[in-house]
Amino acid sequence: MLEIVTVPVLADNYIYLLHDDVAQETAVVDPALAQPVLDALSAKNWQLNYIFNTHHHSDHVGGNLELKTATGCQVIGAQADVHRIPGLNRSVLEGDSIRLGAHKAYILDTPGHTLGHIVYYFVDDALLFCGDTLFVMGCGRLFEGSAAQMWHSLQKLKSLPLDTKVYCAHEYTLANGKFALTMEPNNPALQKRMIEVQRCRNQNRPTVPTTIAEELATNPFFREDSLELQQTIGLVNDNPVAVFTEVRRLKNNT
Repeated sequence: MLEIVTVPVLADNYIYLLHDDVAQETAVVDPALAQPVLDALSAKNWQLNYIFNTHHHSDHVGGNLELKTATGCQVIGAQADVHRIPGLNRSVLEGDSIRLGAHKAYILDTPGHTLGHIVYYFVDDALLFCGDTLFVMGCGRLFEGSAAQMWHSLQKLKSLPLDTKVYCAHEYTLANGKFALTMEPNNPALQKRMIEVQRCRNQNRPTVPTTIAEELATNPFFREDSLELQQTIGLVNDNPVAVFTEVRRLKNNT
C-alpha cells in the first residue's frame, strides 16, 4: 500500500504526500507551498522524487519550483498546460500512465474547472487524486471549461469502482453539504452524512478522503437522475447536462 500523508495549507487546501516504502520513492500532489512539504518530508525522512500536478492554478503549483530546486524532483502535469505548469519535466495525456515505485497511476482528462485539468487514478490501489474536479459533495467551479465538459468529466469518475478512495484538494465539505441538502432535503444518506461531517469539522479533522460510493449517494453533481433534485430545480426528466448546469448555477450563487 502507498502511505499517504495529508498536509493542510492555506485556508482550505490539502497537499498529499505519497510514499512507496519498498522503492523508497515519494511524490507530492499539488504543492501549493514548498515549506510545509519540505517539513513533512523531513519528519518522515523521505526524499521527494515527483510532483504530480492536476492543473495550473497557483494554489496547486505554487511550490513547484522551490521543491524542484531543493530536491531535484521531476514535475509531471498535463500536456495541455505545458505553458502553465512551472518546472514541468513530463507532460501527460489521458491514457498515459506514471509509476511511483510499484504503483501505477493512469491519467484521465477532466476539463471543466480548467481546460487542462487531469486526475491521477491508481487502479490497483483504488485511489483517485482529483484536484478541483470533484469535491466531497461538490465539484469545481467552471473557470475555463463548459458545464457539458465538466459533466462528461464527472461521468468518468462516477464510473470508477465504488470503493475508490477520493482525495480532493480542498476542505469545502461543510458548505457543499449544506447546499446538497437544499437540493435533496429528504435524502437519508445525505442527512446521515452531514452529521458525520459536522462532527469531523467540530474536531478539526479532514472530511477527505471520500469514496465514489459515498459521492453517488450524496453529491448533487453526481445525482442528476434524482427525482427529488429534479423537482427542486424544476427540470424533471430533462437532459442530464441541463440538470447539472442548473445545479452548478445555483451552487455558484450560494
